[in-house]
Order: sequence, then C-alpha cells, then structure tokens
Amino acid sequence: MEETLGCPEEEEALSIGEELGVLWKVDLKVEDVNLFTLSSLAGATEARLDTLTMLGSAESCTISVQGVALALVKSITEKMQPCCKAPAIPSPLADLSSLSLTYRSSIRSLEVQCGESLTILWSPANHMYLFQHLLSTLHSYETLRDLLSPPRAALPADGHPATAEGSSPEASSPPRRLLTLTLELSSLKATAFVSEMHYLSLAAERLLLNRHGTSLHAYCPGLAAGFDGNSIFILKEVELQAVPELEEMILHRGPFPSLSTLRNRVWALSCASVAVEFPYQYDFSATLDEALGIQKWLKGLHGRSSAGNGGISGSRLPPDLLLKVQQFSWVFLDDVFEVKLRDNYELMKDESKESAKRLHLLDAKVAALRKQHGELLPARKIEELYASLEKKNIEIYIQRSQRLYGNTPMRRALLTWTVGGLELVALADESFHGAERVLRQIRELDATSPFPADGLDLITHWCRMVKGSINSFFVRIRDYPRYLFEIRDWRLSGRLAGAEQRGQPCSRRRQVLKLGPPWGDVSVERNMPPLKFYHDFHSEVFQYTIVWGPCWDPAWTLIGQAIDLLTKPSEDPSAPLPWWDKSRLLLHGDWHMDIEQANLHQVATEDPYNTTENMHWEWSHLSFHWRPGQFVFKGDLDVNVRTASKYDDCCFLHLPQLCMTLDLTWLCHGNPHDHHGVVLRSPEFLPEVPVGQDYDSYRAFRSENLNLCICMDLTRPSGEPSQPRILLYSSTLRWMQNFWATWTSVTRPICRGKLFGNLKPIRKKLGQHYRQLSFTALFPKLQVHYWASFAQQRGIQLECGQGHIFTRGTQRLIPQAGTVMRRLISEWSITQMMSDLSLVTVHLMASTCDENADHRLDSLVKKTHLLSLSSLAYQRHSVRTAEEELPLRDGDDVFHTHQLHLVDLRASWTTTNRDIAFGLYDGYKKAAVLKRNLSTEALKGLRIDPQLPAKKPKRGPPPSYQPPLRVIAPPSSTRTERSPSGGAYMLKKLIEETDRFVVFTEEDSGVSEQLCGIAACQTDDIFNRNSLIELVNCQMVLRGAETEGCVIVSAAKAQLLQCQHHPAWYGDTLKQKTSWTCLLDGMQYFATTESSPSEHEDVQLWLEVKNIEEHRQRSLDSVQELMESGQAVGGMVSTTTDWNQPHEVQPTQQVQRIISRCSCRMYYISYSHDINPELATEIKPPEPPAHPEKEDLLKKQEGAADTFTLIHHDLEISTNPAQYAMILDIVNNLLLHVEPKRKEHSEKKQRVRFQLEISSNPEEQRSSILHLQEAVRQHVAQIRHLEKQMYSVMKSLQDDGRNESLLDHNQKLQEQLSREKAELQQESEELNILIRCFKDFQLQRANKMELRKQPEDVGVARRTEFYFAQARWRLTEEDGQLGIAELELQRFLYSKVNKSDDTAEHLLELGWVTMNNLLPNAVYKVVLRPQSTCQSGRQLALRIFSKVRPPVGGISIKEHFEVNVVPLTIQLTHQFFHRMMGFFFPGRNVEEEEVGDEEDKSKLVTTGMPVVKPRQLMVSEDSLGTGKGMAQGLNRTSGVRRSFRKTPEYPVDDIDKMKERAAMNNSFIYIKIPQVPLCVSYKGEKNSVDWGELNLVLPCLEYHNNTWTWLDFAMAVKRDSRKALVAQVIKEKLRLKPATGGNDSRGKQEGKLEGHVQQQEEDEKARLLIGLSVGEKVPGKKSIFSRRK
Repeated sequence: MEETLGCPEEEEALSIGEELGVLWKVDLKVEDVNLFTLSSLAGATEARLDTLTMLGSAESCTISVQGVALALVKSITEKMQPCCKAPAIPSPLADLSSLSLTYRSSIRSLEVQCGESLTILWSPANHMYLFQHLLSTLHSYETLRDLLSPPRAALPADGHPATAEGSSPEASSPPRRLLTLTLELSSLKATAFVSEMHYLSLAAERLLLNRHGTSLHAYCPGLAAGFDGNSIFILKEVELQAVPELEEMILHRGPFPSLSTLRNRVWALSCASVAVEFPYQYDFSATLDEALGIQKWLKGLHGRSSAGNGGISGSRLPPDLLLKVQQFSWVFLDDVFEVKLRDNYELMKDESKESAKRLHLLDAKVAALRKQHGELLPARKIEELYASLEKKNIEIYIQRSQRLYGNTPMRRALLTWTVGGLELVALADESFHGAERVLRQIRELDATSPFPADGLDLITHWCRMVKGSINSFFVRIRDYPRYLFEIRDWRLSGRLAGAEQRGQPCSRRRQVLKLGPPWGDVSVERNMPPLKFYHDFHSEVFQYTIVWGPCWDPAWTLIGQAIDLLTKPSEDPSAPLPWWDKSRLLLHGDWHMDIEQANLHQVATEDPYNTTENMHWEWSHLSFHWRPGQFVFKGDLDVNVRTASKYDDCCFLHLPQLCMTLDLTWLCHGNPHDHHGVVLRSPEFLPEVPVGQDYDSYRAFRSENLNLCICMDLTRPSGEPSQPRILLYSSTLRWMQNFWATWTSVTRPICRGKLFGNLKPIRKKLGQHYRQLSFTALFPKLQVHYWASFAQQRGIQLECGQGHIFTRGTQRLIPQAGTVMRRLISEWSITQMMSDLSLVTVHLMASTCDENADHRLDSLVKKTHLLSLSSLAYQRHSVRTAEEELPLRDGDDVFHTHQLHLVDLRASWTTTNRDIAFGLYDGYKKAAVLKRNLSTEALKGLRIDPQLPAKKPKRGPPPSYQPPLRVIAPPSSTRTERSPSGGAYMLKKLIEETDRFVVFTEEDSGVSEQLCGIAACQTDDIFNRNSLIELVNCQMVLRGAETEGCVIVSAAKAQLLQCQHHPAWYGDTLKQKTSWTCLLDGMQYFATTESSPSEHEDVQLWLEVKNIEEHRQRSLDSVQELMESGQAVGGMVSTTTDWNQPHEVQPTQQVQRIISRCSCRMYYISYSHDINPELATEIKPPEPPAHPEKEDLLKKQEGAADTFTLIHHDLEISTNPAQYAMILDIVNNLLLHVEPKRKEHSEKKQRVRFQLEISSNPEEQRSSILHLQEAVRQHVAQIRHLEKQMYSVMKSLQDDGRNESLLDHNQKLQEQLSREKAELQQESEELNILIRCFKDFQLQRANKMELRKQPEDVGVARRTEFYFAQARWRLTEEDGQLGIAELELQRFLYSKVNKSDDTAEHLLELGWVTMNNLLPNAVYKVVLRPQSTCQSGRQLALRIFSKVRPPVGGISIKEHFEVNVVPLTIQLTHQFFHRMMGFFFPGRNVEEEEVGDEEDKSKLVTTGMPVVKPRQLMVSEDSLGTGKGMAQGLNRTSGVRRSFRKTPEYPVDDIDKMKERAAMNNSFIYIKIPQVPLCVSYKGEKNSVDWGELNLVLPCLEYHNNTWTWLDFAMAVKRDSRKALVAQVIKEKLRLKPATGGNDSRGKQEGKLEGHVQQQEEDEKARLLIGLSVGEKVPGKKSIFSRRK
C-alpha cells in the first residue's frame, strides 16, 4: 500500500513546486496496483492498474497506464479478494488497455490518449453502487483534509477538476490561462442497461476531442447507437464545434430584424451521413421510454432538476445550433417473408415465359424430326423428350431460386426517407428566452386557442428562430418506381416553440425502476401531458410532388404499424386519437409555402409498379397557406389524365389564377381549438363514469365529425378575367369511371388478428369522418369542350359567362345487417345545390376532314349554334326540407326539390346539328352496348327448357278486387269504351244499329277532363314534388334540309313539373307512381314568308323579347305600337341576329306569325317497382272483395299503365305554300328523321331474327355468341396494345423528331389501329344484334309456352293520348295575306293503348270539321261540313278504331279495323280544287293527270317525282276480288315501289325475300266501314257540267282475313266505293235531267238504263264466281274533277 500513498504526495509536490517556481524531475513506475473502497452498505469497488509509469519535470509531465479496469464487489462474503490482471477481471464496469496523459505547464495543455478500446458497462444498480462509494470517499476525504490542513480549507479544492474547469474565467481574481485539453480515443464501446431486458449501446471508431479556452472541437469518423442489439442510428464523419461566436451565424441573424441579441455562442454539428434503420416489428418505444425514465431518475438523484428549473428565466442564454448533414436516411425494414414472396412470384412469372420458349423450341424440333423420319419416329421417344424438358424446367427453376440473391442483394426496406444537403439553424434570443416570454410567443403563434385564465405552468419551454434548407427530400415505399414524396430545393424560415405543461397530480404516472438490494424499487414520477409545438413558418420550394393510390394502402398500413412502435401509447385509458385530432393537439400555428411547381399524382390502377396510369394535378406558382382549420391554395391549376395512349397529356381541366380554400369545421362536444383543456389522467386517478360508458379524457376535444367546405374562386378583382377550360374526350370519361371504381374500392385488412398479434381496433378512415361537404365555384368565364374521339370529328362546346355553383352533401354511415362484423356503408346525399350561370352558349362542332385521320386541327372545325340563354338558375333542396315546408305553403308556390329557371333560351335545330347529335349519340350508344355485351351478365338467364313451361310468380287472389288507390279519377262508366273489352262492346253496339245510316259515338261533355293522363296527375297522393323547370321567353329555330327559310317556335312561359306519388297497390303489385306535367303558355310559331338566297345557316334569326313575352296592354300613343301588326295570326314581326340589340340597330328580314298565341299541356305518368323500403312498409295490401263474382268486368281497375297525354286547346294557324312545304320538310327531315345507319341496323336485326325463326336448333347460337364475344375482347385488347405502342413511339419522337423509321412505324401503327377499330365496330354491332335477337326469341318462345296455361287477365301496359280542342287553319297565297281556304277542326282525340299481351288499340276521334272557301267571288263558301248543324260535344264527325295483335313472322296483324264518318256535305269548285292542289303539291300539273287504278298504285302522291311502273303492278282492276279469291289473286309485292328501294349491300337470299315480304304486308282479320251519306255539289269551268246537291251514299264495306299492303287496302276501298258512286252519279244525273222529250225517248232511256244495270250485275257475278277480269266498256276513264276537252 506504500505505492498508493506515494502518488498523491508527488502530485501535491508537483503543485507546490509549480507555485514556488522550483525545478524538479520525477521518474516513477508502479506495477500491479489494486485500489479498494469498502462500504458497509454497498460492498466494495475495485480499481486495477497493471502498470503505471510517470516521467515529469517542471516543464512537462507524462503518465502512462497499462491495463485499467473498474469492477464492483456487491457483497463481501470472503475475507480475501483475489487480485488478477485487468483483462482477467470478470464483468468490469470500465475496461481500458492503455492510457497516456501528458501535461505541459508552459502552455497549460493536457493531452489524453486511450489505447485500443474503452469499454463501459452501465446499469442503474451499478450507478447506485458507484454513487454510494463516491459519497463515502468524498466524505472520508473531507474529514482527512480537515484534520491535516485546516488553514487551506478556504482554498479552492483541486480535487474537483470539473468544477474548476466549469467555472467561468471571471470567477478567479488573477487572470490565468485556461487549460487546453486534447483527448483521443481509438475506439469506444459503451453499454447502458435501462432495464433487465432493454439496453442501449454506443460505439465510436475513433474519437478526437480538443478544448482550447472556451472553444470545443470533437470529431469521430464513425458513430453507432444501438437499441437492444440493433444498430438504429449510424453517423459518419461526425464533427462537433462549440465556439463563443461564429461569423456564419451572425449572417444568419440578418434576415430576422425582430431578434434583439446580435451575437451568441454556437454549437455546430456536421455529419457526412446519418442513417436511421428500424428492424421489422421492433418495439423501439419500449426501450426509449425506459431510457427517458432513467434520465428522469438521474436528474432527481443528482439534484439538477430543481436547481436547473428554478433559475431558468435568469439563466444564461442557450447557444445557437447549427446542423449540417450531407445525406440523411430513415428506413423501416420490411418483412423478409413478404420480400421473398414477391421475388419468388416475379421469378415464377419469368420462368413461365422461359419454359414456354423452351417448349416452343422443342415442338419445332419434334416437328422437324417427324418430317425427317415420318412414322418411324417412336411415340415413346417423344414422350421422353417432353418428360425430360419438364424435369429440366424444374431443375432450372430450383437453381435460379437458389441463386436469386447471389448477384443482387435482397430488398430490405419497407419505407425509405432520404434527405440530401440538410442545413438547419436554430437561433436563440433574449426576446423569447424565459418562461414568460415563451408564453407570450405561444399566445401570439396560437391566437385561435383560448388561453387558460390562470395561465400555464410549463415544465419544458423553448423558442427558437429556425432557418433551414434541403436540396432533396425523397420518400419511397418498398421498391415502387415512384416516390411518395419528392421535394427539391426547400427553404424554410420562421419561429418554432415547444412547450410541455406541468401535469396535475392526476396527470402524472409513476414508473418503477428496479435497483435491487439494498435499495429495492424506486418510483419515478413522469409527466403525462405531451410536448406541443407552435410554429410560424414560411418556406419556398422549387418542386413538390406527391404520388398516392389505393394500391399503396397495404404497404402504408404496415408503415403505420411501424410508426406506432416508435412512440409509446399514453397510459391514459382513453381511446387513442386519430391522426387528424392528434395533429390538432400537437401542432399549432401557420405555415406558408411558395411552390414553383407542385404535383399530385393519383394512381389509377391496382398495380403499385405502374407509372403511366394516373391523374395529374399540376400547380404552377402555388402559394399555400395553412392556418388552423383552413388551407388556402393560390396558383394556376391543370388537371391532366396520364395514360399510355394517344390520349396522354389530356389537360381536361385548366383553372388559371385559382384561389381554392378548404375550411375545416371540427364538430366536437367542446371548443375544437381548446387543446389546453385536455387533461390526461393516470389509471389510478380515473373518475367514476356511468355504466356502459368508457372514460375519455379527450371527450370535449375529440372530433365526432368534420364539415369540409371547398371554395374555388377564379375571379380576380383587377386585371383581365381568366379563362377556365375543360376538355373531355369520351375515352376520358370512360377512364374516369375506372379511376373512380379504383379509388372507391374497399381495402382489405393487412396483418390484423390473433395470428399477427394485432387486436387493436380498426382505425377510422378520414373519408368516413366527413358529415357534410360543401363546394362553391366562382368563375368569370368557363369554356367546356367535349370530343367524341381524339381526331376531333364531333364535339360540343359550352361557353359560359360569370357563374356561381354551390352544392352541399351529407354522409350517412349505415351498418350492415348480420352477425358478422362488416364495414359501414357510406351513403352520400345532396341536400342543397345552387347554380347561377349567365350568357351560356352551346355549339356543336364537326370536322371537315376524314374520320380516320389522326389529327388535331382546330382550324378545320366547323361550329354550329345549338342553344344559348342569358341566365340559368338552379336550386336543389333536400327531401326532408321539402317535407317540412310542403304543408306550410299553399297555391302554386309549393316547394320543389329541384328548381331550374332558364331565361331567354334560344335553340336551333338544323340538319347539321341533327347529324352531329346523331353521331355523338351513336358513339355513346356503341360504347355502352359494347360494355354491356362484353360483360358476364350478357347471357345470363337465357336458358329456357322447351319441355317445361316457364314459371311466373303467382298473382295470388283473383285480380277482381278494387285497390285502395284509383288511378283514374272520373267514374269508370264514363270511359267504358276504353276498358280492355271496350272494342268488343262498340262493335256489338254498331252491329245492333245496322238499320241506321248515320253512326254517332255517344260521349260525355268535356273530353279533355276524361283523359287518363290528367286524371292520374290530379290525384292528391303526392309526397314529393321533385322537379320544377321554368323557361321564360324561350324560342327555337328549325331549318329543314330541302327548303330554305326557317320556323321559329317561341313560348312566353313554360313549366315542367315532376312529382312522386305515394306507393299504392295496383292489382297484386305495389308500385311507385311518378308524374310529369308540362305547361306551355304564350306559344307562337313564326316562319319566313319566302326563301331568300342570301340567307345562310350561320346567320341566326331571333325574335325580340317583346314579341315573345306575354301579351301586354298596347299603348296607342306609341308610333311603334301603331306600326306593328299586333298579336293576330299572319302578322309580320321583325327579327334580329343579336339578341342583345333590337332590330333597329341590326335590320334583318321579317317573319310571319303562322300560329298565334296558344297553350299546350303535356302529362306523363310512369310506374316502377323501385320503392323506398320506408314507404313500402306503411302501405298495407288491399283486402279482397266480399263477392268477387258479382264485380262488373267493365268497371274494374285497369291497373298501373304508363300514360302520355298532350292537349292543345285553341290553335290559330295561317300558312302559305312555301311555309307548308317548309313545315313538311322540317317534320320529315328533323323531327321524324331516322339515321340511315339505324335503318341498316334494323334491317340486319330483322334478318337475324328470321334466321333464328327458321333455325332448327336456336340454342346453337349461344356458342357463336361466346366466340364473337371472345373475338371482340381480343380486338379491344389489341387496340389498347397499339395505343401503348403509339404512346412509346410518340415519346421517342419527342426526343428524335426526324427519325424516319419511327415516323414510318407510327404511320403503320395508325393504319393498323384504324383497321382494328373498324373491325371492332362491325363485330360489336353483329354481337349486339345476335344477343338482342336471341333474347327476344327466347322470350317469345317462353310466351308461346305460357299459352298452354290458364289464361290470365289482360291489363293495360301503356297509354298515349293526343287532344286538340279547336284548331283553325288558314291557307294563304304566297304573300301570306290573301286566303285560299280555312279548315276548322274541333275535339280531335287520338289514343293508343298497349296491352300486357302485346296487343294495341288505336282510336282516332274528331268532333267537328269544316272547310271554307276564301277565294273571291266563290260560288260555295263552305266546301266541307257535316250535314248535321248540331255541334254537340256528344257527336263525333270521324271515328277510326283499330286493334292490333303482335306480329307473326314479321307480318303485322290487324284484328279489328273500323272507320265511322258522319254524313258530309261537299261543295267544290274547279278553281278551289286547282288552288288547293297547287298549295299542297306545288309544281304538279293537275290539268293533264289521269288517276286510274294502276296509276294510283305506281305514283307517289306526296311528291312530283316520276316513277317507273314495274310489271308486277300492271294488274287489272277487275282482277281484284273479295274474300279468299281476292287474297289469292293479289300480288303481295304490288305495294312496293322498286324504283325507290335501296340496292342491298349483300346478296339477296330467301331470308331477305321473306323479311321484305313480311315488312310490306298486314294481315287484316276484320275491316268494317259503315255507309256514309254524301251531299255533293260541284262547280266546274265555263264549259263543264255543274252538279248541285247530288245525294250519294258510300256503301258499307266489310273485309275478312286479307293480307294486304296499305296501298292494296286503299285501292280496294277506292274500287268498291267508286263502283257504287258511279252508278249513283249516273242515276242522279238521269233523275235530275229535265223532261224535254216525249214518252218514247223516256222509255228508250229507261230501257238503256235497265240494260246497263243488268250488264253490271252480270259482270259482278262473273267476278264473284270466276275471279277473272272482264273487259271494261270504257277503257279510258277521266277523273270527275278533270277538265273536259
């Protein structure tokens, strides 16, 4: 022990010698030193030094130590302790191989060098042992020093070098130089156990530490920090500096003028690279929480907590921080099993392709061998070859699997976050140093949150001015090709504060540390409130890109699980907060970002490795501002559709100068901003809660739902207004459907359940957290383009002025039924929608180039006007609001869910618009048909067993009872004729009244009130008035194809209402009724008087508003009013080409009013089975009647039938010949036009249908349908493949635009794509026809099978009604003023009833008709009128009834056809007839025409075109018989005009002939035309014979079972009528001739007459018996109206 006592004496002599200036020299060597300290409480400590060498003098001193170790002897059980070398000591706390200390007194420097490695092992228990021995040693030292040297007690103790070094230079009175310290460690390994299972480790390769004065410099080339044996943090080239001031930091303070401190000390840390790597499913939070507990315990143990916290406000200003990192990476490691699974899958895919290639080579080789050896090649040899190939494939796969990671290492990362060029500066300042100043900064940064009245007690608080920059910021998931985040050149500056509130006693948890005996367990109090951050940042970013898609969600779920392992959940038993509430709790303040280029890519496929299919949101010059509860985006936004086809880079949304604001309203029980009120509680301090309710510390702060308000404002107060644009293709819309389906798909749970040890509750998605979403759009202009194809052949352009759109929707989460836990169903409903648009114009666009050309030339596009309006207002309210307000309102101002108000609607419909519209509709229809026919549902439900009858649901009780709700309001007795048996009833009534010549149909008054459509719409069972569309001052221009000029239709006011009625039982079926009512008031029709060659379609003629709006009181004082023609029909009205300016500014031609002001009513009622379940449960089924057999069949309920009714009350019409021809042209070519391609489609469909009917086994067509489906699918796949090839070629051409090979390849691809599209269209049409015909055929066969069953009651399926109360038509000359004739019609009614058995009933009724002659000096003023002058509402002048059965074999069946006409008086003049024929048939020479039977058959009455008579039509009139003989002698093709028939594109076969023949003929089962008395007067020219009041009778005509064309029917009626009329005319002429001769002449005449009558009777008998033609006595016949030569 002598050696150990000599060491402190030498050191004491060294100090004394240095103070006294004595020269000295020491050379000392000590070996095998063991130093022990004993304690009665904590055992002993052992310090071992193997060798100690000391060489010193007054100038310098060097101490070398070899083999140093420090160990603990926790319990002394033996009296002797063995001493051994330092490396042999078991479990040392510190171990060092060598140590060298060199001190130079001249420069006051100390150099410390450690040997190979320094190893330190630390634990809380060891720390307590060392601490106890240290306290004992210090106590013994103080006692010894007091005994030996009491006068030196006041001197500073040299035994505490840390205190001496840590004291400031100003503390010592004489100025002394500070000690310079240099420390070098070759390697360092430190391990600290924070618990029995968790420990921390630190490893340094080489550590250099240099302290000179107040400056400190440290460097380490490699530093690694581990947790539980995992290297988590790895730092390379670490350099630390602590300097009093740094010039660089002074420059950083310049941009912040608010800083009051100009200079401050600096700590600077720089690293070449920092790598953070977390193993898969490693619980990092557990070890970190234990370490923080140890740190808290150490602070309390050594008494630094209270001392440091007490004087923190007056303490020294903390240093500035400077951090520089060249490369930073943060990695979450992936599951090895998942990685190998993916790699093996890719290997199997590649190996399958390679094995297919090998098999193809072997097939070629075997084929060559067979060609060479023929039949001599044994089959066993071939089987062996294929077996060996299969074995070889297995071996190759195994070898490749074993060498899978030989060349390329295995992917390990689940998430990789890399940062390049990180530089971060944190500046401290006196203005925000200290608790009070930090609180002041917090209140300024977080002004929206209420501050507690009693202030905040902070346990941690700091505030810094932060400035940073990042060159690159990348986040990648797995090995996906796109980055999740990609940020370049990021600059950041602003304030950042952190504060942790001191928790209440209930908000402190206790952590137990096990120190072992003799101390036992120690409890550490931990604060539960979290550390919150307050910020005010401003950053500048050059590029900011985010990529996301639902296909990344599984990987993101694993990342979320890894992030949960970083932080330990709170001890509070409350449910954890979702990430949106957690961010509201921890982050407060503003964040402003200026981004040069911001991008958001929404992946549109289910493949995370896809890089071509995405929606690209592109912001330019974006200014982003994040406030509490608000996000503001300002910049230019372009939304692009990225797809690997020629539609790539389609910017379908361009919004310049957009200001988009997202307001977030958090719905909480308390104030959503009061985060200070959240008090976390320890589990032992929980209050009592009601039974069944869980405690929640965040109850007042946790958000129940979120209301999101999006406002997109494109208006700018100054400068030119922006022009937003929307560009859409049909393929873009289809792509968006797939995109929406991808983004709304349900994600599956990832790594959840007992198997994965993850039983946490499912996290709620943010999309399910919304309760209300509102959207507002404001724009000064808007332009929308829609193109049907990339070639821009047909499209629509919409231009709009200033507009405002607002919509609000609510979300409801509906739980699914059943015992299995399922996700909630999200249901969105729109509660309110408002829209105001001004100056809307819609144009149709068409290209003049070839459709197959692949171009985009806007200069070749022709635009035509479709519609425009001055303002549009739309409003929508929720049904619930409508129900609340419906009983509160009366009259016409009732509440409607949808309200649309259009002002000054101007529409134009021309042949050009028609062709473009048909083309657009055809393209849409083809795409929809293709999608439907390629679906798996196309052929489902088509198999019908021919042996078994088709089963239909039973109808329950007999349908003879009355339902509770009647559809028809009037009594059923008033409309018995329209019951299912009404036709038979009327036929029976007509047969009973055969003795009467005049047949009237008795009808009640007020026919319009009895219409079924009005009756069904006027019921009081409406529960929802759904839609109201109002049009004010609307007009429409119609132009024909063959005539010039136009017709303008206008209406002052129009209303369209849709109502939903309560469901009701109709028969045995519960149905929902919907009614539409259209009211048109102030309708007028205008037309040009004559066609002007200078007029073009480009110049639109519009009416002025004053001529459209409702009739006002005229002021006779106004000269302009006196010059106008008023409101009468025939008046002239001026037009204008610009609706904003009157006609005086831009004079144009005048138009004539051809129909004066009138009103129109339209009603449509539809029934459906889609019923709201809530309403269906309230409707009880009806009870059957007591005596069903006594119910009158004529009065029973007709059931629910879709009904359409149109009513015109009074019509005043005036037209000249040009206007009449123009109207016919418009009706034929615009309103009744059928696209030629649709005609061809119908012909093809009819052909396939006949082919199915004559087929022996139609079920064979199913296989052909399946083959055709596969062929169409291959065409679609080939087209997609070609588009992707064209996309890659176009991308290559962007780099090398002059490459001839690429240009040729692109041209070939375009040609091939055009061919594929043509073949696809053709085969798609064939597939559609085949599927539809096959379905129809199966249903027809099923219906035929049902005929064997018990017949069921036939009901009404659909009803159509047209009614005109009164119409007066004035026919004028070409000038439009001089009248020719006036026709008056009253009570016109047409109805069509479709039955459930596919039969139909047609009924046409006309109450009164008259025609007046308006020619000057006319002999007869009334041309046509009924003989009865009574105009009672019960009389019908004309009635036509027809009952039609479903066609058989393509031939229409007319079961019953009947025509009833009242007695007529006809007074006609030759002049009037000539004028009328010139009016209706201009250019036709009536004078020289002959109208024989054969000519009637071969001429087209409506045109004057010449017709060539075919031979088949040259049939004599007398060959037409009646009954069976007539049917046999009639040529069925006689009614077809072959000169107008289109030449078929395919060869004519038997099917074509059958189809053509069936389409021309009708099968008339029964026809009846009762006799009609006529009173005819005729005034011819000067030399002609005049007839006066000839009483003639059209005979009663009946026909049975005839197959005729309509022309055959007309010829038969004409023939039989003329035969009877000619005899009556001759008889009347003879009877009216004056008796000038004697009796002889009279007798001769009577004899001739009798002979003529006998000859007619003989001819009639010959026709009836033989059916042959008997030669006519007069071969050439003249019309009775023709002029005599």
